Amino acid sequence: MTRIGLLSDTHSYLDEQVFTHFDSCDELWHAGDIGSPDVIDRLRARWPVRVVCGNIDNESVEWPANQRFELEGLTIWMTHIGGKPPRYNPVVRPILQRNPPDVFICGHSHILSVMRDPVLRGHYTERLLYMNPGACGRTGFHQIRTCLRFTLDSGHIRDMQVIELGKR
Repeated sequence: MTRIGLLSDTHSYLDEQVFTHFDSCDELWHAGDIGSPDVIDRLRARWPVRVVCGNIDNESVEWPANQRFELEGLTIWMTHIGGKPPRYNPVVRPILQRNPPDVFICGHSHILSVMRDPVLRGHYTERLLYMNPGACGRTGFHQIRTCLRFTLDSGHIRDMQVIELGKR
């Protein structure tokens, strides 16, 4: 069982509430548009962090454009610009159709959304789960800063929680 904190689009701003809300987490995942490396450094001081670069970040060995991995019996693919079901980004759509993960995570839109894809099956699951934690930074058009917390447990996702950090 692994408890995950998922955030995106910090744009160089890291709310101190994140440290409280994610206190029980085993890992944090950041779906891009980090802004300042200081954001990741502060998170890594407390948790293991998986991160992808966003369109405002410089892709590097440390911050790849994509991460695909297996954890707790699920395949996860995280990228920054992914679109959403059924209108995925044209770059990721053929990859998703050819080799869909169980969980597809992206950021970029600043719109919180968690939904099952109506068509694509996951690698191990009946339907691919799409997750976008919204934006937890202050830059963008979103009104409320959001992130997600959930548990991966032997091929299942449990205890999904939306965390609201307040107004932008």
